[in-house]
Amino acid sequence: MTAPPDKPIGTDSGVPGTAPGASGSAPKVTEREARQVAEAAREQQWRKPSFAKELFLGRFRLDLIHPHPQPTGEAVRRGEEFLSKLRRFCETRIDGARIEREALIPDEVVQGLRELGALGMKIDPRYGGLGLTQVYYNKALSLVGSVSPAVGALLSAHQSIGVPQPLKLFGTDEQKERLLPRLARHDISAFLLTEPDVGSDPARLATTAVPDGDHYVLDGVKLWTTNGVVADLLVVMARVPRSEGHPGGITAFVVEAASEGVTVENRNAFMGLRGLENGVTRFHRVRVPAADRIGPEGAGLRIALTTLNTGRLSLPAMCVGAGKWCLKIAREWSAVREQWGRPVARHEAVGSKISFIAATTFALEAVVDLASQMADEDRNDIRIEAALAKLYGSEMAWLMADELVQIRGGRGFETAQSLAARGERAVSAEQLLRDLRINRIFEGSTEIMHLLIAREAVDAHLSVAGDIIDPDKPVGAKARAGANAAAFYARWLPRLVAGPGQLPGAYGDFRPSGHPDLAVHLRYVERTSRKLARSTFYAMSRWQGRMETKQGFLGRIVDIGAELFAMSAACVRAEHLRASGDHGREAYQLADAFCRQARLRVEELFGRLWSNTDDLDRTVVRGVLSGTYTWLEEGIVDPSGEGAWIADATPGPTSRENLHRPIP
Repeated sequence: MTAPPDKPIGTDSGVPGTAPGASGSAPKVTEREARQVAEAAREQQWRKPSFAKELFLGRFRLDLIHPHPQPTGEAVRRGEEFLSKLRRFCETRIDGARIEREALIPDEVVQGLRELGALGMKIDPRYGGLGLTQVYYNKALSLVGSVSPAVGALLSAHQSIGVPQPLKLFGTDEQKERLLPRLARHDISAFLLTEPDVGSDPARLATTAVPDGDHYVLDGVKLWTTNGVVADLLVVMARVPRSEGHPGGITAFVVEAASEGVTVENRNAFMGLRGLENGVTRFHRVRVPAADRIGPEGAGLRIALTTLNTGRLSLPAMCVGAGKWCLKIAREWSAVREQWGRPVARHEAVGSKISFIAATTFALEAVVDLASQMADEDRNDIRIEAALAKLYGSEMAWLMADELVQIRGGRGFETAQSLAARGERAVSAEQLLRDLRINRIFEGSTEIMHLLIAREAVDAHLSVAGDIIDPDKPVGAKARAGANAAAFYARWLPRLVAGPGQLPGAYGDFRPSGHPDLAVHLRYVERTSRKLARSTFYAMSRWQGRMETKQGFLGRIVDIGAELFAMSAACVRAEHLRASGDHGREAYQLADAFCRQARLRVEELFGRLWSNTDDLDRTVVRGVLSGTYTWLEEGIVDPSGEGAWIADATPGPTSRENLHRPIP
């Protein structure tokens, strides 16, 4: 559940030094200093093309995604062979109801996954792994997650953000030879960044790693460590102080979970994902060999963010599985449940929900498969595409699950165990809703994802005009930036006036005889991407340095881009399926339905760019925080227990039992 540097704004990110019970060990930093840390961690250059980046700039580069990229025959053979074995395992060895009931993944399930090689799906065969592509790794997570989201989360946390991926990208040959074979076959890993008083603001990271000869001494407390209760190896982010021979900064370390001084102080429990082995981990004078540092000192956040460029795809992959299950249950239930003389599916109020689930599942799978294949080919920079997939997948899956509960009515609110007890099919719709809710928070909350994507989307503008709006830049720098910006916009702005989207015959490949016309939707995407770019430019001209505070506006800009990306992916996937003779007509129907639904959402978002309650909302918020409306809270009893808002995380020895439970 812990992921860099992303936690929901306003939920676990308090005002420094004001939270009752906070340890005060987190460094005090200004807002500007915090932004500088985040900016230094992001990839500064665009060395490869990016479809989504171009989309936000008003350039619809269909050539970057069409024809749909395809895996090699060998990758397909190995991937399908593993999926077949994994399906049999899921059907015969994983009891999702038991995991939900006992809030625990049985040891024998983990052992079975080890025997299958599932812990090493993304690890190169030379180290004992399966070496699956990103496409088939995500298909595997979608499959596992459909029977037990908790098992899917265990595998994802282990391989997507745990030790294997950063080692693959940044580890030394010696580290790979020593650690990857363990991780491929037996050891479980976890990622540790978030702290009790540090969420989306890594500049305030309090855990320290002090150099001591050829070791570092680790002290601190980490919160929400998915897999941390059962992990054998940990990726830990800690602050190295600057000293002679040590540049310092946030740094990544591989830590043996069984090391002296490592204590799992609590196994956390949540509204969903009840089998999740998530805990609080304390480090007290833990000695970590310098040989187990990943990358140089100060590179920790960059390593984390780079890891997430593809690691984020695992979450929307499991959202695809959730969508498929929602569609299956909605189809079966609404065909047999009758009201007023006919199946509920035949009533328009229910039928529109089913259409939404079907069309959205098709589009979400298109987004994940396209981004995954692009990651495998490594021809494009997919940092924005992966972030959009995570954002869009988590939001849309939640909506689909909510609609399924509504379609099921009272039975949707009833637990599967209760349904079975009175003789009905044990459909766990309410559990799915609970399990999916966290996806809008972890690996980058929706609010953080909006800001992260918006930052990347306006990168071209900031690279040429950023010094103009930077109050700390001298007059000379502003003058040079003005000249550069004038040259850039003289070339860029005229291209936003007209394009292929205005030509009736454009994108003719997507208008085959006897099929719905998808070319009309691609023309809409092209026109709308230019409109989106114009809106962004106008906003930057209007607000300049205050643009970063307009989070409502930026969120809507990103949401429009997400819809356009999904529309593009859906159309490209439909044409690929048609060309390959694989349900082409049906795919075109689903893509057409999705695009028409998405266009309605896009038009609403454009309307809300300039007509909204953002200013009024800020006024109300100031009133709430100042106590102006406390009278509105009268007439209730608060059943919350006593205690600090943020637990004490002062470094030091533990006073609790070690709940670390490595799986034999």
